[in-house]
Amino acid sequence: MASKIEFVEFVVDQLRDAGTITYRKMFGEYGLYCDGKIFAVICDDQFYIKITDAGREICPALEEAPPYAGAKNYFRVDDVENREMMTKLTAATCAQLPAPKPKKSKKKGERMAFDFKKEYKEFYLPKNKPELITVPPMHFIAVRGKGDPNEEGGAYKQAIGLLYGIAFTIKMSKNGDHRMEGYFDFVVPPLEGLWWQEGVEGVDYSRKADFEWISMIRLPEFVTQDEFNWAIAEASAKKKSDFSKVEFLCYDEGLCVQCMHIGPYDDEPATVKAMDAFAAAEGVAADLGGGRRHHEIYLSDVRKCRPESLKTVIRHPVKY
Repeated sequence: MASKIEFVEFVVDQLRDAGTITYRKMFGEYGLYCDGKIFAVICDDQFYIKITDAGREICPALEEAPPYAGAKNYFRVDDVENREMMTKLTAATCAQLPAPKPKKSKKKGERMAFDFKKEYKEFYLPKNKPELITVPPMHFIAVRGKGDPNEEGGAYKQAIGLLYGIAFTIKMSKNGDHRMEGYFDFVVPPLEGLWWQEGVEGVDYSRKADFEWISMIRLPEFVTQDEFNWAIAEASAKKKSDFSKVEFLCYDEGLCVQCMHIGPYDDEPATVKAMDAFAAAEGVAADLGGGRRHHEIYLSDVRKCRPESLKTVIRHPVKY
């Protein structure tokens, strides 16, 4: 008997405080992921979580059983209504599970570069209708600035050059003498931006000159502050440029409404309006300000893509 989607969604909601919980259909049943790690399965409307020492310490009475014939044992959890226990068990279990490994290519021994857009679709490829999502803390290469992003040769265009200079210095470190602990090859993630205007709630697209922004690119988890400092020094020496404006930024976004916007940037207000209506229906309110900002992720190259086909993830922080 296949599991009911209603039960799957109930379990996902119960675990929302443990991280970003997503699910995928697997052989007619469901696999559950927390921040990209598969940690549990649901079979026949029964929740099974991977066995770890941390999980056993939290719930020593849990029985072990295979979720389906021929499978290895998991902890079988019957009390899925106990949100506090489920959250603690999931968080502790996932803390002991290894991070997802880069996938191997078909060529023997060669690994494919890790692509954040493919591995974390919940953050980079949402549907073109609003949804709630909890975004965990992430590290970024970041540059702060002010002014119209369309100004030719302006601060925003200069910031983008600085960001990619550091991103590719880190990516291509594999070809040099410097070795970063835990390094894996990766596709440079898409450009992102946080936007606001002094004295304006949300964003007024007619006043681009008043924009304040943080332009940023996500960093792989292996990049520490020390490795970031090395990349700044390395890029400065090799490119003979000033990278002093670039910073190592940790951004903890939390609960948000997000949506895929398709079309010109100036048409974004219609998508934002739909997001606001969705948020109201879900019982949450916009929480812009205090460091929580209008967030855009740019999935299209404006030099190669027609304006009506541009894809941009729009994300707004919200609160209950």
